[in-house]
Amino acid sequence: MKALTVLLAACLFLASCETVKGVGRDIENAGEAIDDAVDE
Repeated sequence: MKALTVLLAACLFLASCETVKGVGRDIENAGEAIDDAVDE
């Protein structure tokens, strides 16, 4: 059930990105957020 929830969330996340460029920006923002969290 947990895997299904994660899969559904990932599909919704990717569907919200209209272009490949948008996906790239989302991935970059996620990476920056992880870096910031590690630095704190």
